[in-house]
Amino acid sequence: MQLRYAFRLDPEPGQRVALARAFGCARVVYNDAVAARERARREGAAFPSAGALSKTLITEAKQSPERQWLSEVSAVILQQALRDMERAYTNFFSSLKGSRPGARVGAPRFKPKRDARQAIRFTANARWKITEAGRLLLPKIGEVKVRWSRRLPSVPSSVTVIRDAAGRFFASFVVATDPGADLARMPEADNLPSVGIDLGLTHFAVLSDGRVIDSPRFLRRAEKKLKKVQRELSRKQKRSNNREKARLKVARAHAQVADARREFHHQLSTRLIRENQAVAVEDLAVKALARTRLGKSVHDAGWAQFLAMLEYKAQRYARVFVKAGRFEPTSQVCSVCGVKDGPKPLHVRTWTCTHCGTVHDRDHNAAKNVKQAAGLAVTACRAQVRPELVPAQREEAGSHGIHTGTRAAQRHSTR
Repeated sequence: MQLRYAFRLDPEPGQRVALARAFGCARVVYNDAVAARERARREGAAFPSAGALSKTLITEAKQSPERQWLSEVSAVILQQALRDMERAYTNFFSSLKGSRPGARVGAPRFKPKRDARQAIRFTANARWKITEAGRLLLPKIGEVKVRWSRRLPSVPSSVTVIRDAAGRFFASFVVATDPGADLARMPEADNLPSVGIDLGLTHFAVLSDGRVIDSPRFLRRAEKKLKKVQRELSRKQKRSNNREKARLKVARAHAQVADARREFHHQLSTRLIRENQAVAVEDLAVKALARTRLGKSVHDAGWAQFLAMLEYKAQRYARVFVKAGRFEPTSQVCSVCGVKDGPKPLHVRTWTCTHCGTVHDRDHNAAKNVKQAAGLAVTACRAQVRPELVPAQREEAGSHGIHTGTRAAQRHSTR
């Protein structure tokens, strides 16, 4: 299994200039490739191949006065920009045909010069390496200082250098992990229980065994600081240096919130995978829920990121991860007798079953029903149902998603 290990970089001033030059060259090649594809589409001609684009947009462009500055960066990152464009179009056409699972993917678009996130990728043929002093040697950039927080499990196959909106630099290494070593870090799954999870806003998660995980509400707690820095940004003159400084303050404040939320998700997902042999969640329509009046709280909870972590960690450590159907009435069914008691408004947190008289906590009962709906409940012979593993999600390359919603998503907003 391939994973990404990210570490913070501390480039020197000259290296920052070289990285900015590399970001710009990769962006220009990507945009030129998208423009060539769009030109062929408008004219009704066949799309130019990757080899033809490489010859015209890189090899021949370096010899022209208008694009000779492309020679100042490594040719590998320019080739990788073309591969990102190819991947973006492949995802787009697969989405149109319906052969690609997940949300619909929009057509590739031009990357703006002032994009908040910039990235370049170096593969093995770029001859980058990690020096004996622990620095990252990048071609035509130099030895960049790395803040190592842990050891890499194996030799990385590629490295992506990223600059985020807050002006921070990161190195993301693609590393192949050893399945045996991964399993050795976790306890044996045979003697572990299974758990159902009901995600919410009052509490981040309620488990079927009765445990309650409080919601940290990182965005809500940082709102006062965010309002202050955003107010200062709105008062600065556009295109001025003071506005750029204020923009960085806003980006850093948001980055602190996102980092804290990501760390919380990592710790909680790892703990759940370690303590259980199977994890069941409800297949929520997060994008649709984010467009309701509870949108800010939904974004603050970060359910999609948390579920993605649970999914790939379950695959990595040979655990079972199951999503119950989003049409399951988990909040309406009694987990004891199975009688459906009808929908209930959000302010109803406890209710009594009209058939068996059991008093239910709304979220705890829903978590039990999620576990049963996913097929993880213990049968009469005490055998555990073990569905197949779900493959981990993949990241998009240069494409943007199209938000879609269903009536079922609106139904879940009343939970």
